[in-house]
Amino acid sequence: MNAMDIVRNISQIRHQITSACAKCGRKPENVQLVAVSKKKPATDIEAAIAAGQILFGESYVQECVAKIDEVESAAEWHFIGGLQSNKVKYLAGKVAMIHSVDRLSLAKEIDRQWGKLNSDIDILIQVNLGEEETKSGTTAEELIKLVSQVSRLKHLRIKGLMTLPPWDEDPERVRPYFRQLRKLSEQVEELGLPNVEMTELSMGMSHDFEAAVEEGATMVRIGTAIFGAR
Repeated sequence: MNAMDIVRNISQIRHQITSACAKCGRKPENVQLVAVSKKKPATDIEAAIAAGQILFGESYVQECVAKIDEVESAAEWHFIGGLQSNKVKYLAGKVAMIHSVDRLSLAKEIDRQWGKLNSDIDILIQVNLGEEETKSGTTAEELIKLVSQVSRLKHLRIKGLMTLPPWDEDPERVRPYFRQLRKLSEQVEELGLPNVEMTELSMGMSHDFEAAVEEGATMVRIGTAIFGAR
């Protein structure tokens, strides 16, 4: 895909976000576009940055670190993929947020690695609402317990929740999962835990992000609709 296509695609997605916000009475500036750049070259990322896109999501540690070093323009990097504890050290100090914290052991390792830097990291707790074996995430039933445990870690700030619901070509069949995540975030918010703010809901991808926005998404993770098929 050439640079002009990427620019046009980003403009179109932003228009769709604005329209979705208008339908539900939200402000477009409260929805961040996370451009999912996995398996795409640094030149595509540079083209997106030139179009005003700042926030990028990567899913593989080795690729993420390589891209951060390779891309020269200013960007904010989020890690959004499944994360093994033994690879956290490579991300330390390089990403602004991790969307995929789904277990206490992982949270402790993130805390340990950022602690070495005497720094803090924003995280989201990933919830596997479809309880699919192929996907990461804590269950809705275990969420409160996990958030309570992670909230005690010194170098982590829980900013919200993330989900990757079961895939369906019809966004309306995915919508209930988005609604459920929002309700879960409200339940967590009511606990008033230290280091916990339910300000972010990372949900919605290329084919269903408008429904996600209507249900309260503050971050939509979009790859194919920006950069084309992988």
